[in-house]
Amino acid sequence: MEPLSEQKCIMIIAGEASGDLHGSRLVTAMRERNKALFFCGIGGQALKASGVRVFVDASELSVVGITEAFSKLPNLLKGMAVAKKTLKRLLPDLLILIDFPDFNLNVAAFAKKLGIPVLYYISPQIWAWRPGRVKKIGKIVDHMVVILPFEEDFYRKHEIPVTYVGHPLLDTNLDYEKKAFQKPESDISVIGLCPGSRDREIARHLPIMLGAAQILLKRIKNVKFIVSLAPDVKRKTVEEIVNKHKGAADLEIVSGHVKKIFERSRVVVAVSGTVTLESAISGTPMVIIYKVSPISYWLGRAMIQVKHIGLVNLITGKKIVPELLQDQASPIRIADTVFNMLSDAPGLEKLRLELLQVKHALGGPGASGRVADIAVGMLYDA
Repeated sequence: MEPLSEQKCIMIIAGEASGDLHGSRLVTAMRERNKALFFCGIGGQALKASGVRVFVDASELSVVGITEAFSKLPNLLKGMAVAKKTLKRLLPDLLILIDFPDFNLNVAAFAKKLGIPVLYYISPQIWAWRPGRVKKIGKIVDHMVVILPFEEDFYRKHEIPVTYVGHPLLDTNLDYEKKAFQKPESDISVIGLCPGSRDREIARHLPIMLGAAQILLKRIKNVKFIVSLAPDVKRKTVEEIVNKHKGAADLEIVSGHVKKIFERSRVVVAVSGTVTLESAISGTPMVIIYKVSPISYWLGRAMIQVKHIGLVNLITGKKIVPELLQDQASPIRIADTVFNMLSDAPGLEKLRLELLQVKHALGGPGASGRVADIAVGMLYDA
């Protein structure tokens, strides 16, 4: 093994907000093991703050759905060209890819031709759709690092080097469970709204959520709605939508970490994604919703090979929280579902305890450190 003081160059690509956050923690953990590391790549504010020299901002690339990708195709192609040019010029000692599969798998194939080792952190959901990609992954990825318990067996069956490290959310959310047992906010029923972390997601989901809020306002005497403002989303984007629904209720926009929403809410309405796992870890009951364009939905439906889309339901292997997708994600269906949940106090408590069990299925804290050990090992092992 070479001395750890020797400087190495790592290129890292995280094309979405959650990957940007997990990537920043990984960079910090790697620097704790070796300060003589140079990082560059594609990412957002979190990676920039961790000292990564970002040459393409992730906000220019992030898309939702199949047809939505067309609107950002020029940016995606430009970003991919810049990534490949940088790989060829720098020849980094390691390429770390975080989720963002269609983009990252293309870059991984290019890196493989250059002889650059590839570590893939947070697996594409190929177990859910397009499983044929596993053959491609086996040829271009040197080590796959997974964060969901059932993913490890999937890759082992295909003889791909893989390590299950647990979920990085547990590194920051350990105080949730204690707070989950506290009564959120006097006698007021607080309902959290988590419309997403991308502008297009918010534009599609928040008006529907606010429509549900208008209905619930007529059914529940003391109710308040709090809207989560994701870190990379401009407040003005959310305010403009909220202002069109001023008659909905007492609406408060809450910025910062989404745990502020969970700490106060009896129930949250959340778009499918990482936020639903965060809600589960906090023991906060939820309704999962999601809408994409009709073409994206029908194309996706034809390829998806799992019964549920919510990560909580996938991990438990059963539908413990409601999923309202596409046409079902309407204001009236959301309002009915939330109202029924709030009207069943014993059922709500049972669900809260079931959700806390999800936390134990995700492994213990320290995921970022475990990935850092693998990455540093790849840098210095002969």
